[in-house]
Amino acid sequence: MKRSLPYLLLVALAALIYFVFPDQLPLAARIATMAIFVMSLDLVVGYGGLATLGHSALFGIGAYATGLLAMHVTGNPLIGLLAGALAGALLALLSGLFLLRYEGLTFLMLTVAVGQIAQNGASKLRDWTGGEDGLTGFEVQKILGMWSFDLYGKVAFVYCFVVMLVCLWAMRRLMGSPFGLSVVGIHQNRLRASAIGGSVRGQLLKLYTLAGAFAGIGGALNAQVNQIVGLDTLGFELSADALVMLVLGGAGNLFGAIGGTAAFMLIHHTASAINPYHWLFIIGGLLVFVVLVPRARLFEALRQRVMRALPVAREVA
Repeated sequence: MKRSLPYLLLVALAALIYFVFPDQLPLAARIATMAIFVMSLDLVVGYGGLATLGHSALFGIGAYATGLLAMHVTGNPLIGLLAGALAGALLALLSGLFLLRYEGLTFLMLTVAVGQIAQNGASKLRDWTGGEDGLTGFEVQKILGMWSFDLYGKVAFVYCFVVMLVCLWAMRRLMGSPFGLSVVGIHQNRLRASAIGGSVRGQLLKLYTLAGAFAGIGGALNAQVNQIVGLDTLGFELSADALVMLVLGGAGNLFGAIGGTAAFMLIHHTASAINPYHWLFIIGGLLVFVVLVPRARLFEALRQRVMRALPVAREVA
């Protein structure tokens, strides 16, 4: 029951959004899609200790693979998700064989280079990708042959939320396995992990490939819901935004990745509607707050305030 409680809370929150905020379902679907992408980034940055600014390449390649599959072969949503996962994993595997030879700033800059190469490649392959106009004109079939995407975003929200929940469960199982624990050990002390006989590069390559698969699923969802794939799905800005979302929620915590994504996108949605030119000031202020104020100190301050506000709780303590 304790393990399933976080999932039950997420389902309850989704039900609340579905029935109380029906006008915001498209935004909620977008948050669920981005949450998968940010969680996949968390595997690489938070658990693996690999700082990257090219993760959007894995997201974008999954989106293009799903769009092209729907245009030329089949628009089955589940097969599209599989295609996105395979495309993301394949690009992560091929690029990881080269990238993981390096560490630190060199690794970071090379991930930016991979993202730029992918974006420019998609721009040049205009006959396949639509270039700067984006990939359009593909149709997505009904989910399980029963539910088609509607104008109000109801089906899209439920679909994205269920996929996000499955991805969250899979990633938690993965990072709780011996493989996940070994990756955390490598992050904490790479030299010691290597000294006891562990294959550091091999384990990190597996992690990077799996993270690519999840990022590809996020890209596939984005393509299916919006039915357009643009070059921005491969861009540096998307990688930077995802990293900000991860920092806001706390790296190394998959639930934090979901919370950071929701906070960033809700602030973006609300603040940019009020002032479309200066909403980044709020994000910047939040980042400064999160970085300068330790989370344990913040939670302790909140706990003390709650205890002072609840006399009964104070007596029990």
